[in-house]
Amino acid sequence: MADTVTLVRHGATEWSVSGQHTSTTDLPLLPEGEQGALDVAARLERTSFAEVLTSPLKRARRTAELAGFPDAEICDDLVEWRYGDYEGRRTAEIREDVPGWTLWTHGAPGGESADEVAARCDRVVERIRAASGPVLVFAHGHVLRVLTARWLGLPPSEGRLFRLDTSTISVLGHERETPVLLRWNS
Repeated sequence: MADTVTLVRHGATEWSVSGQHTSTTDLPLLPEGEQGALDVAARLERTSFAEVLTSPLKRARRTAELAGFPDAEICDDLVEWRYGDYEGRRTAEIREDVPGWTLWTHGAPGGESADEVAARCDRVVERIRAASGPVLVFAHGHVLRVLTARWLGLPPSEGRLFRLDTSTISVLGHERETPVLLRWNS
């Protein structure tokens, strides 16, 4: 059983900096995103993992590569929450049409529901829990927040409570048998 799972959100992209919702648009890292991934590498260099997983999108794969894990296994369940009609749009723009909109409360037309994302995250959690040791995951802001909620036994909408910046490391684990948050957004 994996005693910990380390989560790394990919480095900065043009849209993560501008606040545009980015799911399947496969953007490259900005130079500062590449530097952020190298900074992650320095922080992880003395840690070993039984498994290393990455989203199939290039911003996560490149972060994994620059962080020292070029052979990370692609896991399709780690792709970002699909934003459908809201892909590439900013929250302020969406709220002009849907006052008070959040992805957590309203979803995204033409995209995935919170329950669909949770089902993918549940498969990842099951895989992590079956691993023979610590697991490292490279992925995206919203999907990692849902993954964290599911690790903790919370509904997917509670991912709203876990703000997650680019090029950050977070660690999930256990206190005795209880799944817990060990470190966040560091």
